[in-house]
Amino acid sequence: MSESESNSSQSNRPSREQAVRLFAEELQQVVHEYTDGDGDYAPNYVLLPSGRNANRVFIIGTLMEVEDIGEDDEYWRATINDSTGNFMAYAGQYQEEAAATLSQIEPPEFVAVTGKVKTFETDEGDLLANIRPETFEIVDEDHRDRWVVETAEQTLDRLEAEPSEDIAALLEEQYGEDLDDVQDSVREAVVRALENLQENQED
Repeated sequence: MSESESNSSQSNRPSREQAVRLFAEELQQVVHEYTDGDGDYAPNYVLLPSGRNANRVFIIGTLMEVEDIGEDDEYWRATINDSTGNFMAYAGQYQEEAAATLSQIEPPEFVAVTGKVKTFETDEGDLLANIRPETFEIVDEDHRDRWVVETAEQTLDRLEAEPSEDIAALLEEQYGEDLDDVQDSVREAVVRALENLQENQED
């Protein structure tokens, strides 16, 4: 392959998606994943009930548990709590840096994780969303507190904004009459997160 062909091939790859800040409660409400476009590099998205899609996310919470659930090779499962619920993150051979960090870390610790959202369907037909970490690092309480405030603001902004026509149609299709209740649960999660933050700061 010539240099020009190589550059052309690389230019056809999509730029890295912006990482969305969201609380665990919202990720747990995800019921739909889809691919936007064709080809090897077409990005996968989950539909967030707050009114947008997400390919990558940025979360901060308390690492509660780490377990190697691999059989032949190491495959780490991390449970991360943000006071609204638990994120589940999985790291194996394709997430080497995150897996190396998880193999050394001792819970509980505040951790920051950036990664792609993946889903799988249970035997009962439910869709569960989790995170495949690109980065996984220990942070301090100040970082966690700032993340809570900024995530609360961004989540409320999404809920109050008018979604695009495509997203609005997907929300109606996937949630139907339950959409208002689901969005209310996300709003309530924002309140819980801010109240928990205030209680921690008062202690």
